Amino acid sequence: MMRPVIPPPVILVFFIGIVFGIDAFSPLDLLLGRSGLVAALIASGAGLLIAVTGVMAFRRHQTTINPHTIDRASALVTSGIYRLTRNPMYLGMLLVLFGAIFLSRDVLALLVVPAFIVTLNRLQILPEERALRARFGAAFDAYCARTRRWI
Repeated sequence: MMRPVIPPPVILVFFIGIVFGIDAFSPLDLLLGRSGLVAALIASGAGLLIAVTGVMAFRRHQTTINPHTIDRASALVTSGIYRLTRNPMYLGMLLVLFGAIFLSRDVLALLVVPAFIVTLNRLQILPEERALRARFGAAFDAYCARTRRWI
């Protein structure tokens, strides 16, 4: 079984670096104009809130949040924010990435979003789902059937 090897926050920081690299070399500061800072704060704040809510749910159920030890998960968390998304921590990271894009105000930086989603799906989410399916079987399949991966 393939295991995630890069911590998700490292992936987020990498993509934020790409956003600001694009901004440094692109003349297309068209996104949001002066309201970029406000949009960045709203998106990042919402993202942090969603991610922390996901972490707190895992803590309440006393299960691991570490994707490297997902095979040791002691509970399948399906309540609270996990009724709305199977991956609130990754959704939160995506919103933080949008915050960085809004801060950069560079329309070309939006190209980073699909790459970030594909990277998290391949390197993190799919291996995690395989481990959860092996651990929780039909209960995980039923959860997947009623709850979307992202939103």
